[in-house]
Amino acid sequence: MNFSVTPLVFSVVMAVLVSGCGQSAPEQATSTEPDTAEAVTTSDVLLTSEPTGAEEVIAARKSAEDNSEVVVVGRIGGSENPWVDGRAVFSIVDNSLKACSDIEGDGCPKPWDYCCETDKLPTATALVKVVDQDGTLINEDARKLLNLKELQTVVVKGKAKRDDAGNLTVFANGIFVRK
Repeated sequence: MNFSVTPLVFSVVMAVLVSGCGQSAPEQATSTEPDTAEAVTTSDVLLTSEPTGAEEVIAARKSAEDNSEVVVVGRIGGSENPWVDGRAVFSIVDNSLKACSDIEGDGCPKPWDYCCETDKLPTATALVKVVDQDGTLINEDARKLLNLKELQTVVVKGKAKRDDAGNLTVFANGIFVRK
């Protein structure tokens, strides 16, 4: 199965990731993924224990080789809308960046957009595509499937895919949500 990210889809995703406070995010791109998996349950993807050896997003972007198995940790966010509606796809941000809610007195209504760290986002984010055991993208919203929300810290386990610009996508077959 080919998991390449087309330049157009990547450009749209990056535009969403760098939108800041008070700005409207561009419309979500329509997926160019092949037919998606059917009847995947939370228990198929959600891990009950945290995988070992997790790297922060920035470190994983530097070290992960294309098609290698990776474990990456980050917080859900990076844009006003870090989700792809109707798909198990979302972006995560390196834990070293501060969400607006981590800054005392900041009243940003969408702190997960990291608008105070916008200049750092391009090298501190990764896209997570949740796949079934066959590597097929799950055709269900990640928020519904895994009960996820913005700013949760997740540990994702899966296969790394790199593009020519050095961006990292993780085709995750396991997600652990830190409490």
